[in-house]
Parts: sequence; structure tokens; C-alpha cells
Amino acid sequence: MSAFREALRSASAQAGGSPDVRSWVFVPYDQLTDALGPLSREDPRTLGILLVECPAKAGRRPYHVQKLAMVLTNLRHFAVEQARRGVAVRWRVADSYAAPILDLAREVGPVRMMEAAERELRVELAPLVRDGHLEVLPHEGWLTTDADFAECGAPPWRMDAFYRQVRRRTGLLMHGGKPEGGRFSFDGDNREPWKGSPAPPDVPRFEPDALTQEVVELVQTQFSDHPGTLDPAALPASLEDAERLWAWAMERCLEHFGRYEDAMSTRSSGLFHTRISALVNLHRLLPARVVRDVAGSGAPLGSREGFVRQVLGWREFVRHVHRATDGFRTFPQNVLGQETPLPPVYWGGAPSGLACLDGVVADVWREAYSHHITRLMVLSNVAQLLDVDPRALTDWFWVAYVDAFDWVVEPNVLGMGTFSVGELMTTKPYVAGSGYVDRMGDACRSCAFHPKKSCPLTPMYWAYLSRHHGVLSGVDRATRQLLGLNRRSAAKQAWDHAVFERVREVLASGAELRPSDLPDAP
Repeated sequence: MSAFREALRSASAQAGGSPDVRSWVFVPYDQLTDALGPLSREDPRTLGILLVECPAKAGRRPYHVQKLAMVLTNLRHFAVEQARRGVAVRWRVADSYAAPILDLAREVGPVRMMEAAERELRVELAPLVRDGHLEVLPHEGWLTTDADFAECGAPPWRMDAFYRQVRRRTGLLMHGGKPEGGRFSFDGDNREPWKGSPAPPDVPRFEPDALTQEVVELVQTQFSDHPGTLDPAALPASLEDAERLWAWAMERCLEHFGRYEDAMSTRSSGLFHTRISALVNLHRLLPARVVRDVAGSGAPLGSREGFVRQVLGWREFVRHVHRATDGFRTFPQNVLGQETPLPPVYWGGAPSGLACLDGVVADVWREAYSHHITRLMVLSNVAQLLDVDPRALTDWFWVAYVDAFDWVVEPNVLGMGTFSVGELMTTKPYVAGSGYVDRMGDACRSCAFHPKKSCPLTPMYWAYLSRHHGVLSGVDRATRQLLGLNRRSAAKQAWDHAVFERVREVLASGAELRPSDLPDAP
């Protein structure tokens, strides 16, 4: 860590030394800002921060190497930034977060921190809180309160009700108590497929500095068995990098974001999505700031509202659900009883033969990213149609995506992507046949399967509804889908099931599916 240690030493020296008495704050890996909490209010010359680099956490799961590098280089840049302000920085490399905090508390007395966003970290640090070594302050990065969530009442919880309540309270995109444009949501308008124009903007590239280069070398050496491609020029690490990415998002993405929010393309993994989710979750960009900037921008209302709904609505909602259910531990999981292992194709094995799936998987292992519709309507949809174990899929998302932390990935996949917790937080399973993929994307053009004649996703969709008819018959918003199933002949339903079994068998073996592998239609 010679480059980092030297940068930290130099920054501390330039700040003019350290007083003997400091108030110490532990800053987790995802609270990398001095615009919140004690760092935002107290004289930096009276503060010290403890930062922990934890190889054991990095190795706990086979995290994408791009994700590991993203978190670590931002953590190190934050350390140097705080040293320049005059904050005393203690950097520890340890196999836990609790041990360095306990060592510091025994030396200087109780240490403060804002509440950890991740349940996993809260559980690890709970004994320190219980024993008085760690004082937990409110996490000031969230935009909504427990009282906001309480307005939703008892479960099942619904995001749209939560979102309307928060819009009214905050006044965002509101005029005279009414939503701007007369509607709270323009989601129904934001579903245009992208036909190739306007051209999506090129994603910014960042020149890796010495700190980032050192992190890249560390990850490539210490975590060489982890999956994914590490692209140093795709790592926004400094505050200047974060500001540059946000300026690009505002200037180049926001105008067309709303119209093409749900569009998919093999030519662009992000289209007009802003790609800031990882920086927001690390608090290099503050949620309050990006929402305010977008709401006050001159972008079309559909784009502004769509962005605000994602951050102020869905992001906040899933955090509350996750916390209220102790990470879904107080509610039944896997209500559909799905147990199929995750097929090797998800880990970058041999292609599945389904161009939509293969393209998105390639995007993920290249970039640790794809936008929310490809996550929901390709990766999660195919997994649901295969009856993949929802926990296996959730854990895959957790390791594969640069922006995934437990509080967001578990609700997104268990709650929405797989309907694993039933109607607790969503009103229906998000499943579809080939028609949706063909309508909203262009992958079908390069696929061996014809979307209307031979694609297995459609019979697999009907087979899914048939297998889970007992559970779904009690779901109001599944009624229309089940009526369609009832009109399907017995011969077609038998064929649907045979296609499902054959596709599951082939993909489980790691082989590539071909049209000739499927049974003939009746």
C-alpha cells in the first residue's frame, strides 16, 4: 500500500498535524461522505475517523472484481480526502470490523458511527453497541423516515402508496399540493422500445491514479480467483470523478431516460440510465442531492419523475421493507417452492443459446452492471421460468453487481424479481414470455430461436403459471394471466411442461440450447 500510505501521510502533514484529543467516528465502507453526520458539523481538527479494510469480507463471497476495486479505491480516496481536511485517519486492515473498533474504544472510549445500512454489518457490531463501546447515530443519508413507512400500515406494503405519501411530505415535483403534470407516476408513458436513435451517450472513462492502480493490483493478486473483468478506467474513485459522472448523467442521459427507461438493447448495456447507483449507495453522491438536482432540472417531466421514483420511491421503500422484516427473516421465503440450481450460464459458462440471457450475462461479467429492466425481465424472469432457487439467484446478484448490498439486493430479487415472499411488497410475479423481450429489446434478432415460433420462453411462461396455479390463484393481479392459461388446451399445456423440463435439463448441464433440442409443438 505504498502509494496509499504515502498519500495519506502527505495529506495529514499538509493539514498541519493532529491535536492530542479527538472525537472518534467509525466510517463504514458505504458512508464515504463528509456531508452527513458528525463529519458534516464538527471541526475536522477535532475529529478522528477509523476506516477498516477487511479482506475477509471481500473474500466472504465471490464478489465481482470490479465491485471489490470500486469499494476499496473509493474507501482509500475518502481517507486521503479527510486527511486533507485535517481529520485524523486511522486505517486498519483486519479480518473483521468489530476488532479494530473495540481496540480503539479501549484506548479512547466509546466510538461513534452512523447506523450501518447493511444488516450484515449491524449484526457484527451489535455486541459492541450492547457493551457500550459503540454509539450508533441515525443514518442521515436516507431521505425518508420510519414514520413515512408507517403510513403504509401493516403488510402487505405497497411502494406506490409510500411514494405518494413521501412526495406530498417533501413537496418534490408538487405544486399547490398536486403532483406536477397531474399524476404521481408517468411509468405507463416510460415504456418505449429503443429503435437505435437517439444514440446513447458513451460512458465516461477515468484515468486511474496511483491509488486506484494500487487497488487494481491488489485485487488482481489477492482475489485472482474471483469472477469478472476489472476495468480500471471504469472506476470513478475521487470526488472529482463522481462529479464528472453526475454531470454526464444530467447532461447526456436525463433527457431521454424516461422514454426509454424500460428499453433493452444488445448495443448498449445502459442506454440512458445514469449508472450512478454504486456511487449513491457508497454516498459519494448523496441521494438528497441527486433527487434535488433532477427535480429542478429542465429535463422532460417523465424523465424527472421516473428518476425521482427510483431514488425517493423504490430505493427508500426497499430499505424500509428489508429493515422491518430483518432481511425477510420474519416472513416466509420461497412461497413457490422453487429449488432448481442456478444454471452455469449465469456464472459466465457456456452460452445458454438464449441471446437475451447470454447478452446480459456478458454485460454483467464485463461491467458488474446492467440496468434494472434487464435485471428484472431477463435475468430474474428466466430464472423464475426455470424455477431457480430464489436465494441462489439473490446471492448471485449480490456478488455480480457493483451496486448490490443486502438491503437493496434482497428486496429487489426475493421481493420483486422472484415473487419469493409473495405479495408482501409486490402485487404480482414479474414473469413474461418472449413477447415482452422481443417488444422491449433487440436480442431476438440475433437469436437462434424465433420469438413467435420457437422461443422456449413462451411455453415456459405458461408452464410456470400451471405449476404455481395454486399459489397464484389467490393473487388478484395474476387473474388475467391465469384466465389465459385456462384457455390453453391440455395438449399445449403438456407441451409447455415438456419444454420447461428440456430447457432446464440442457441449461443445468452447461450445454447450449438449440431449437432442435425442444419437443415438437402439438
